[in-house]
Amino acid sequence: MNKVGKIVSIEPPYAIPGGEVLINCENFRISGDGEYGCYFGGERARLVGASRSRVLAIIPENLTTVETEIYLETDGERSESQNYTVGKKLADDLHIVANPAVDPKDNSIVLTRSGSRGQQLPATLFRLEKDGYLNEIQADILNPTGVAFDKTGHLFVTARADGEVLRVSGDEEIVTFASELGIATGIAFNDKGEMFVGDRSGTIHRIENFGDSEIFATLEPSVSAYHLAFGADEKLYVTAPGLSSFDAIYAIDKTGDEQVFYRGLGRPQGLAFDREGNLYVAACFEGKHGVVKINADDKKAEMFVAGMNVVGLCFTRDGDMIVATNDSVYSLSVSIYGILL
Repeated sequence: MNKVGKIVSIEPPYAIPGGEVLINCENFRISGDGEYGCYFGGERARLVGASRSRVLAIIPENLTTVETEIYLETDGERSESQNYTVGKKLADDLHIVANPAVDPKDNSIVLTRSGSRGQQLPATLFRLEKDGYLNEIQADILNPTGVAFDKTGHLFVTARADGEVLRVSGDEEIVTFASELGIATGIAFNDKGEMFVGDRSGTIHRIENFGDSEIFATLEPSVSAYHLAFGADEKLYVTAPGLSSFDAIYAIDKTGDEQVFYRGLGRPQGLAFDREGNLYVAACFEGKHGVVKINADDKKAEMFVAGMNVVGLCFTRDGDMIVATNDSVYSLSVSIYGILL
């Protein structure tokens, strides 16, 4: 038997650079002079804690390999390695505050550089092409926040500084679709094509036609944003991050009545469903940060992707999960497909 020990399992199943992972092991030998460690693709990780049976490690920020070998080392002796999937960085130098959106026409990804409220930036909206090229969208939008495509493939963007929803055509032309929406943040469409927009001060608006909005539901105000997603049950699911470590996900039915779907997350933000009805949320759970999966069958929550400062996610038509932090975006090959409009 290898004297350095054996890796048994790694939790959660996926991570992005900077995420904290738990390595369950057997008989890991901790050297008294500190000559021991954990390595990802040959890069030494910072250890949060270590014992004979468990190692908590931070994935190196400069890791470039996606299918990564993890191994333990003590006094120059290595354990057998295990393969692990780490997200590939697609773009950085952004400012993302909600879910990115996948264009149904070509699988490109729309991202934001939102800025602080009222901050005028030279470029605020981007399109990440499938070939990896980050293309600036010429549409000039102040504080773009939520982005979503409707059933016809039109791009809509909430602008929280002006309380508006804007329709973007040809990546250049902007039309104000609805206004006077407070601090407009999250946006989602139901299967009928109706638009819903969250005003983080406490209101969910339903917008059926051009400029025609009505109050659909009211919730407690959020310290940052409302994030919205529709489930296969046609309910609108909402996160309203606060300052508690026990925040809720709300489910709102067609009549506007809300109930708590799940409670026990820290600062839950962007969310998305897969086709099996499982819900994925950018949040903190039991002291761990990243993307939390809430199973459709029993509402059991578990960490799915480890990562810091995660604010949103979405699924591509190829089964990849796009994970957005506040300044970067990553891709994970998970073979999971989201709900399509």
